[in-house]
Amino acid sequence: MENHDKYLSVSDLNYYINLKFKNDPYLHQVFLKGELSNFRYRRNSHQYFSLKDEKAKISVVMFRSAFEKLKFKPEEGMKVYVSGYIGVYPPQGTYQFYAQTMEPAGLGELYERLRQLQDKLSKEGLFAAEHKKKLPRFPDKIAVVTSASGAVIHDIMVTANRRFPHAEIDLFPAQVQGDTAAESLVNAMNQIKERASEYDVMIIGRGGGSLEDLWPFNEEIVVRSVYSMPMPVISSVGHETDTTLCDLVADVRAATPTAAAEYATPNLSDELAGLHQLQSRLLTSMQACIRERKQALLRIQNSPIMREPMRLYDQQVQSVDQLTGRLMQIIKVILQNNRQNLKISEQKLLAQSPKRLLERTKQSNDYLNQRLLNAIKTLLKDKRIAFQQQVQTLEDISPLKVLSRGYVYTTDQAGKTIMSTKNIAKDEVLNLHFADGKAKAKILEVEDNEDAK
Repeated sequence: MENHDKYLSVSDLNYYINLKFKNDPYLHQVFLKGELSNFRYRRNSHQYFSLKDEKAKISVVMFRSAFEKLKFKPEEGMKVYVSGYIGVYPPQGTYQFYAQTMEPAGLGELYERLRQLQDKLSKEGLFAAEHKKKLPRFPDKIAVVTSASGAVIHDIMVTANRRFPHAEIDLFPAQVQGDTAAESLVNAMNQIKERASEYDVMIIGRGGGSLEDLWPFNEEIVVRSVYSMPMPVISSVGHETDTTLCDLVADVRAATPTAAAEYATPNLSDELAGLHQLQSRLLTSMQACIRERKQALLRIQNSPIMREPMRLYDQQVQSVDQLTGRLMQIIKVILQNNRQNLKISEQKLLAQSPKRLLERTKQSNDYLNQRLLNAIKTLLKDKRIAFQQQVQTLEDISPLKVLSRGYVYTTDQAGKTIMSTKNIAKDEVLNLHFADGKAKAKILEVEDNEDAK
């Protein structure tokens, strides 16, 4: 007999192959580049797609915990870098790549992340014009978030002191470049939020640089922090040609730190000149208004009413007399209508007297009781007749009545009724049932009726 112990199950084979993949040192951490294929985003779920190049394709699984850490949104056809490991899916016996990290390929990585984040925040309304706050005209205190060692704070302070020395500038130093710059910027803005009542406006900025240098000002946490500031925000990041998401979310965007300071502060000399001009216009207007009021006063003093003020009351006294007469007539009409309504109400109350209602109710109950008694009698009579008819019908079809006329019915020892000679055999003992009892009989002979066939 052939020995079957050497045969493996399919599950055992897939399990063994999976162990081979896991134990292979070259497959523990694999780095791949390729193009996303068959990518269909699944919300709050694992992602299943393919990675391909010009000659081959491999199935990829990216679990939800890893996918949610991505800083961009993968799309069909996008070239990416992925890292992970190779494994076997035992139920189907197929090998696949388990992706743990993913990032866009090539130089366009930051631009793609920037585009996707800009689209996301724009759909949320962070860049909408209706959310922009108006800058105060005369700020008392200005908060500045930038590097303590750069030229930005120097340009802002020089410009602000030249234009509006009254304004107080407070620096909240932060890193403006590097991996920890975003967190540093957010921490500085949180400090300003804690003292929000002290500041009228905030300036955030740095000098120019590459996209990588300016990237902290494109980080989502920084953009959302700028959006949530209670006071107006002026963004001055980079040069005039550089545009970051902080510039878009801020209430005002300045091309340079100097321009930011000019937006935040008024020009004191221009304001003083404007005040002098307004003072002159005010004096002219006041003089013209005084002249108009004097002329109006003279006209009033010379009017007939002012010379004979009692004439003002003549028409009013007459109007009061007329209104008094109309009021008395209206009161009489109202009283008459109320008397009529009272009489009608009294008649309705008499008609709804409880005594009369009780009498009518008693008559109605007596009538209904009599109808109920008549109905019960009729029903009992009909039921009695029907019962007698049913009793007579039962007696007519009763088997006992048939037996009383000399008929019997036969059963075997099991109590089953014998309906035909085919159901009995010779020497079989049967039970004969009469009207007044039963007897046992033994079959001596069975003879079929030829006419019954």
